[in-house]
Amino acid sequence: MTEPERSLLRRLRDRDERAFRELLDEHRDRVFNITFRMLGNRAEAEDVAQEVFITVFKTIETFREESKFSTWLYRVTVNHTKNRIKYLSRRHQRDTDELDETSRETNGASGAPLRIVAPDRALEGAQLDALVQEAIANLDEDHRVVVVLRDVEDLSIEEICEITGLPDGTVKSRLHRARLALKKKLQKHVNGEP
Repeated sequence: MTEPERSLLRRLRDRDERAFRELLDEHRDRVFNITFRMLGNRAEAEDVAQEVFITVFKTIETFREESKFSTWLYRVTVNHTKNRIKYLSRRHQRDTDELDETSRETNGASGAPLRIVAPDRALEGAQLDALVQEAIANLDEDHRVVVVLRDVEDLSIEEICEITGLPDGTVKSRLHRARLALKKKLQKHVNGEP
């Protein structure tokens, strides 16, 4: 852990509000991307991301510095998101209509504005982003976690093991199965199959 990270942690433990703002500035986008990719719903993802930062601020004393701070933060993020997925599935609020609407609202899965070169290419890109997001959202929760962390957030297998608490082989196996499921789902759309 670097000295600036240690300093930030000390200040967070002292309940320094500026340290909390620094934490938000540094990790907000990544935490939101994880929650959004796992949930497929912008409003829910924003709520969960906010809960993550509140939890981190309240429980910073429990961080034992045995791993990188970001690893601990992403573990908290994944756990909060998994809890929300369970809650939503019990409440029957996760449907593809909402996912399609959310994807259109954010100009693609990342939420970043599209650079429009040609309207037809922009439309194809937005449609592809929506298909990928829908395919990810339809994965089993265990597969969704590893795909989002590895292929979207570009974390290493070792970091994913630390975040999820899973052994190396399990992470690799789930990642392989998740990628096969995504490939199958996306090939159906590319080939025009229902």
